[in-house]
Amino acid sequence: MKKSVSRFQTSSLDDLKSVLVESGVRFLLPSYVDMHGVSKSKMVPMSHFDRAMAGSELCTGAAVDGVPQDISDEEVAAHPDPASCTIQPWMPDVAWFASNLHCEGKPFEPCSRNILGRVVSEAESLGLGMNLGVETEFFVFRDDGSQCQPMSPRHNLDKPAYDTSRLLDNIGWMGELVDAMNALGWDVYSFDHEDGIGQFEIDFSYADVMTMADRVVFFRRMANEIARRHGGFASFMPKPFGHYAGSGAHFNMSLYDTATGANLFVADDDPRDCGLSASGYHFVAGLLRHLPAISAVVAPTVNSYKRLILKGSNSGFTWAPVFCSYGNNNRTNTIRIPGGGGRVELRLADSSGNPYLGAAMVLAAGLEGIREELDPGEPHRENLYVTTEDERRKTGVDTLPRTLGEALDAFASSDLARRTFGDTMFGAWLAYKRDEWLAYLNHVSDWERDRYLRFF
Repeated sequence: MKKSVSRFQTSSLDDLKSVLVESGVRFLLPSYVDMHGVSKSKMVPMSHFDRAMAGSELCTGAAVDGVPQDISDEEVAAHPDPASCTIQPWMPDVAWFASNLHCEGKPFEPCSRNILGRVVSEAESLGLGMNLGVETEFFVFRDDGSQCQPMSPRHNLDKPAYDTSRLLDNIGWMGELVDAMNALGWDVYSFDHEDGIGQFEIDFSYADVMTMADRVVFFRRMANEIARRHGGFASFMPKPFGHYAGSGAHFNMSLYDTATGANLFVADDDPRDCGLSASGYHFVAGLLRHLPAISAVVAPTVNSYKRLILKGSNSGFTWAPVFCSYGNNNRTNTIRIPGGGGRVELRLADSSGNPYLGAAMVLAAGLEGIREELDPGEPHRENLYVTTEDERRKTGVDTLPRTLGEALDAFASSDLARRTFGDTMFGAWLAYKRDEWLAYLNHVSDWERDRYLRFF
C-alpha cells in the first residue's frame, strides 16, 4: 500500500504554521540539494513563515555544484514542500523542508528534486507510483583527528559483521539516532554492525519514492549531527578500507496502482518462480538495459568502484554487485528479487549518491521496460562469483563498469540519461564528474611512490 507522505497531517499552511508555533519552532530551513545530494538553504525566522512558503529565499546557483547557472543569471528560489516538513530531532526549534527550485517564476529544470518529480509525473500518467526502501549503510569514526578509528575502543576483529559487543559499544549515538528516526515515523525495524570496522546499517520502512529521497538526504545530515554529539562523525564514503566490504545503499522498489495502492509486483502465478509479476519483470528488464548508465548516478564517485569488486574483503567475496544480471534471492546478482517476491532490489547503489537523481534514473529505466514490455530473460540462480568469463559470456552476462570513467562513458552515450536529467543538468553533471575522474587520474598516490620510486 502507498505510505503517507507527511508527518504533519495538516490541511492547510495555516494549520501547519500553528503546529510549528505550538511545537516551539523558531527557524525554518527551506532546503534544496546540490548535485551530490547535500542540503543547501537559507534560514528563515518563524515570523516570516508565509513569505518562506511562497518561495521568498533566493540563491545564486552559480555558487553551488550542480545548480548550473552563470553568475549573471536570475537567482533560483527555494519553494518548500509542506508535506516534507520535519522538525529536527537534535535541534527541535528548527523545521526543515525539502524544496523545489524555481527560476523566473517557473520550475528550474536542473533542480534534482524537479528531475525526480518529472519522472514521478510520467509514472502517474500511467497510473503508477513507486515505493522505495533504502538500506542505509555508513561508517562512524572518532572525530579526534585520528584516521578512520572506530568509536568502540575494542580491538578490531578480522570479521566484525553482526558483532554484538561492538554494536552495544555504539548504542549511545546509535540509540539516539534510532529514537530520532522513530519519532519522525520512519519505523526502524533493525540495525546492526556490518562487515567493516565501525560500519553500520539501519533498516526502516519504505515510502513513496519522493518521500524516501527526502528522508535519505535528511538522514545523512541527521546521522552526522547525532554522531558529532558523541565525539564522532558519520562517513558515507563507500569504501574507506581496502580489505573490508564497503557501504551500499540498496534500492528496494515496487510499483503500486495509484488508484488502489495495490503492489503491482506481487505475482499470483510466476512461472519463473521468483514471486514477481509480469510488470515486475518488465521493470527489471528496463534496469538491465540501462545498468551501466545508472551505475554512474547511483555509484557516482571514484571510490564507489573500489567497492564494486569480486574479492578483496576479509570475508573473502565482497558481497558487492559485479555483473549486469538479475536473479532470485541470490546476492551475486546486481538486481535481486528477495525471498517472498513483490519487490526488486538494486544492489548497485551506494551511500554517496544523490537519491533524487538515482531514483529518477531507476524509475525512468523501469518505466521504459514496462512501456516496451521488455523481457529480462531467465533469472540467474547460480553463484556468479565462481563462474568463468566464458561461462558468463555464453549466458549473456556482462560486467558492470569497473571505474567511474567507464560508467561516465555509458552515461554520456545514454539517451535515457539525457532525457531524464534534461540537457542542462546532463551537461553540467557530466562535466563535473569528468573533471573529478581526470583529477583522480592525475593524482600521484602513496601506492605509486611506494611501488616505483626506487623500483628501477
